[in-house]
Amino acid sequence: MITLFAAAIASAISGSACTSLTGLELDNARIIKAEAMPAGIFQPPTTNAPAANAPVSEPIPAHCRVTLLLTPTSDSTINAELWLPMEHWNGRFLAIGNGGWAGAIQGYGDMQTALRRGYATAASDSGHTAADGPNGMFALGHPEKIIDFAYRAIHDMTEKSKTIIAQVYDQAPQYSYYKGCSTGGRQGVMAAQRYPQDFDGIIAGALANRHVHMHTAGAYRTIDLNRNPQKAIEDQATADFVNTAIMQQCDVLKEGFLNDPRQCGFDFSTLECKATSAQGGSGESCLTHSQMQSVQEFYGGLHNSKGELIFSGQALGNRLPLLRATNEAPGGGAFDSIRILGFQNADYDWRDFDLDRDMPIIDAKAGFVDAVDPDLSAFEANGGKLLMYAGWNDTTITPLNTIYYYESVLTEMGADQNEWMRLFMVPGMGHCRGGDGPHEFDMLTKLEEWREEGNAPAEIPARNPESGLERPLCVYPQTAAYDGSGDLQDAGNWSCRAL
Repeated sequence: MITLFAAAIASAISGSACTSLTGLELDNARIIKAEAMPAGIFQPPTTNAPAANAPVSEPIPAHCRVTLLLTPTSDSTINAELWLPMEHWNGRFLAIGNGGWAGAIQGYGDMQTALRRGYATAASDSGHTAADGPNGMFALGHPEKIIDFAYRAIHDMTEKSKTIIAQVYDQAPQYSYYKGCSTGGRQGVMAAQRYPQDFDGIIAGALANRHVHMHTAGAYRTIDLNRNPQKAIEDQATADFVNTAIMQQCDVLKEGFLNDPRQCGFDFSTLECKATSAQGGSGESCLTHSQMQSVQEFYGGLHNSKGELIFSGQALGNRLPLLRATNEAPGGGAFDSIRILGFQNADYDWRDFDLDRDMPIIDAKAGFVDAVDPDLSAFEANGGKLLMYAGWNDTTITPLNTIYYYESVLTEMGADQNEWMRLFMVPGMGHCRGGDGPHEFDMLTKLEEWREEGNAPAEIPARNPESGLERPLCVYPQTAAYDGSGDLQDAGNWSCRAL
């Protein structure tokens, strides 16, 4: 048991032992600074990258803050931090992932929480900073940095962190865990695929594991609308018509979100204008045939001319946005996966893009960024546990993509993998957090109990701290079902059932 182990380890370190770490020799890495930090409020550095988790303003314990520069290749510059409890180390290590294109240490919120629990914890910038350019521009002319972003940064950070932990405490971690969402979700399943011995347990949320395909699909939507402006939905009344029709049929409990979109079979053909009706598309209560194509692609996913899925569509209940023809290049960083990862050309003209011809080219050049290998047998054999989750109301990365990967593992390894892998879908939650549903839950404790004590999570209690709503999260494909009476916000009136 971990409690017996904790009593036997050297769980405290001195300030001098901390600062002396700058003299520790590491292969292809250097400790830039090692500081004994007193207990108090942590002030994160100012960066140009988005935070991967919300800031935390509660005090954290005294710790040794180690700043690392990892250089596995001559073109690698991976910045990382490792925090080591000065007292009461619990014998565990927790690595934290990134968000978006990364480019900064974004996991300070989760690191603070981990430190309060007694963990040694680390996070990295995935191998580039804002100085290397916005979004994917760091990858222009830097193939090694692409590898660092794809998988090497997390692995190298984890190896070096374990080496330092063993040096400081005279004992390697008994359990090593990982926690990440979005890009961090991709990094988590990538670790399970490529480095199955790095972690004893992995929490991976809102998977961006099909990074290249996801970005290509997002960019292609703009390209397609520019080429076919008749498919555009540019007025709010038309978009509202679609969204209202879906929610009127599917939101049977009138909660403002769908507890499980799979329970609603919406017929999109009912939205199309009849031959005798007006043209629609300008606030009319119907859609033109061309607009119907856009709606069906939004919810049904993008396919090539052969019918092969490029990227999953959005879940019912997630609002159709305005779809505008701009006659401009796609924005938001998604286009970088085409022009930089795919073609190494900052001046690539979006007008030249052909989905059928170019998707295989991009896959051949940058497909290793996508963490799509469904064979996790080595991770399972090593005793690893994988907890995945996604919010049904995630409009940044469709929740259907996380389900898509989960089911691909079942197809590869067999229908029953519940002994080591479980997926939890979160009703009403947005991208990694937030929303009207029960978006606050403790998955790390469940992972500890599963890996260390053999108690597999059948349900995970969840709540919405703003509204007070409480509801159990269920092992997919089960879903929380309302018992038919009582307060909808009371978890006691819900139970996990198979559809």
